[in-house]
Amino acid sequence: MSAPILKSAEQIEAMREAGRVTARALKHLEEVVAPGVDTLTLDKAVEEVIVAAGGVPAFLGYPSATLGVADFPASICASINEEVVHGIPSADRILREGDIISIDVGVILNGWFGDAARTFPVGKISRKASRLLKVTESSLREAISVLKPGVKLRRVSAAVQETAEASGFSVVRKFVGHGIGREMHEAPQVPNYVTRVFGDGGRRLDAGTVLAIEPMVNSGVSDVRVKPDGWTVITKDHSLSAHFEDTVAIGPTGPIVLTNL
Repeated sequence: MSAPILKSAEQIEAMREAGRVTARALKHLEEVVAPGVDTLTLDKAVEEVIVAAGGVPAFLGYPSATLGVADFPASICASINEEVVHGIPSADRILREGDIISIDVGVILNGWFGDAARTFPVGKISRKASRLLKVTESSLREAISVLKPGVKLRRVSAAVQETAEASGFSVVRKFVGHGIGREMHEAPQVPNYVTRVFGDGGRRLDAGTVLAIEPMVNSGVSDVRVKPDGWTVITKDHSLSAHFEDTVAIGPTGPIVLTNL
């Protein structure tokens, strides 16, 4: 497996600027997400924040890994209820009271990438949905908390998995987090569960490693499938799914969250 591309303190600071724009866009969405709003409106709101800061939406035109599927057509991924990730915004997709919506935002600023996601409640949501959001966010925070020089990658994965499964939820296994820097996706892959499939679980992470950690947690089974549009991932049993993500650097003594304001 490829080794992570380590970043200097100056490069991490440059990534922090991209991360701040990402965080600013997500913060703005707190004011915009509401019943009756369509997801294309959310997309345009985020694009305006990114462009005003001198950045470029990282997802717009992102190439598909599937032959015959068009490049991603929007600036955000907007995934509602049973949609896990990569939902495509549209004027026809209108939020309703009780929905949850996962919004993933990517920014390129001065050649560096920022990547973060949040799942928002739309109006008043069910107790089960609220619990899912809290547990998914907690799984991200637990994973971030273990980051320090020398930590093994599997500890990051285990922190997500143990937090989610202890509350009766499941983690998506088909999609994972990743290294990030000058490219959106760099080594290593960061699974949300302990596995031998990716072969990197025993890797020790050094200071200067930057990861996009992104738990995707389902209220039902972990299995997912891709819709005919070639992008939108949904839970196989149509259960709710939540997605939280931050871009995080390993500093000399611990984690540095780059997608904070």
